[in-house]
Amino acid sequence: MEISAIPTEVLTLNPDRLLAKLYLDWMPQPGNYIDVEGNTYTILERRHRYQFRRGKYNLFRILVYVQPAPANLERSIIDGRWVIGDVKCLYNAHSEILRCAVNPDGPCRDCRFWESVV
Repeated sequence: MEISAIPTEVLTLNPDRLLAKLYLDWMPQPGNYIDVEGNTYTILERRHRYQFRRGKYNLFRILVYVQPAPANLERSIIDGRWVIGDVKCLYNAHSEILRCAVNPDGPCRDCRFWESVV
């Protein structure tokens, strides 16, 4: 399925407010990060809105609920997706949600368990 630019509304949960209306060329997933007006947010939830046209339902809009990402967020892109933490560390989970097995809250800098990937 080819994804074209999808109208997306970015909202916060508490307080409930609209941050932005964007056109995304990728499908936002919970755990991904999104940058809005210079701030980074973690996507918590995604909802779809459909419209019935010409006898079928079409994706009309996506709503994503977000929260501010931690200030000490270390992240990198690997294979087209964001992962948190130092990807050069042996214990990095290569996940959007979990940093690593031994120090999940981070930070990676000055971690006593840090080992280089060979």
